[in-house]
Amino acid sequence: MADRVSENAAATGEGGLDFAFRHCEALVRAGDPDRYFATLFAPAAVRPHLFALYAFSLTVARVREAATNPMAGEIRLQWWRDALQGEARGDVKANPVAAALEDAIVARRLGRQPFVDLIDARVFDLYDDPMPRLNDLEGYCGETASSLFRIASLIIADGTDPGGATAAGHAGVAYGIAGLLRALPWHARSGQVYLPADILGRHGVTREDIVTGRGGPGLKGACADLRGVARRHLDAARAQNAALAPAARRAFLPLALTEDYLAVMDRASYDPLNTLVEVPRWRRLWRLWRAARAAR
Repeated sequence: MADRVSENAAATGEGGLDFAFRHCEALVRAGDPDRYFATLFAPAAVRPHLFALYAFSLTVARVREAATNPMAGEIRLQWWRDALQGEARGDVKANPVAAALEDAIVARRLGRQPFVDLIDARVFDLYDDPMPRLNDLEGYCGETASSLFRIASLIIADGTDPGGATAAGHAGVAYGIAGLLRALPWHARSGQVYLPADILGRHGVTREDIVTGRGGPGLKGACADLRGVARRHLDAARAQNAALAPAARRAFLPLALTEDYLAVMDRASYDPLNTLVEVPRWRRLWRLWRAARAAR
């Protein structure tokens, strides 16, 4: 497969796919370091396409930041839908992320619908509507984070089905909830609330409490409930490990970091709207190394 990637890059010409893959790698390294370091433990032949997948995810996740208003964001997301379905105007391959992703889809024989579903889920990001219910949050994480685990496992398995769709579903919800809790301070300042309204309501928390920075004990309780949900999905994902083909287990390496992030938020000093939830790089690399050894 490494030869196939090299041949495709050569066919595209100097500065073509080779540049696109390097661009994706740099994008992921800067914007999603946990997945970047996890990818370094994957077989070298599949890394370019994993970086293409994660760069695509990062790009559509940042549409709200790049767009001046929701309608402009909708237009950007529609461009990606059109690009995936061969309906975009102009040279799609002029976009390095799109070029690298297209090569990954073709070379690894991936379906296109999961990418379109991921884009559709990201429409929620463009608006300030609250997440209605826990089921809606789990569905959102399923279309975004779970899809990445599933597609990454297919890339590593070279387009064959490695099993583990259920594992990917649970892994994505655990990883996604942990990530949204970590990002809560930034989302709150931009007017976004991903915490489900049904859980917030049980703790007497309103959207205004979050976006105005008031917070309070009710918000800590709601976040604790969500950490419990994340841990249940984490346990369910681990229970499915045996159903995964051994090679594809490396697609799940980022999941090894989830418990450490949740543990930081368990501390009494944790303030959901102000605490920077971080784990030292050395510890993250050690966790990934251990998980990679266990995935053999």
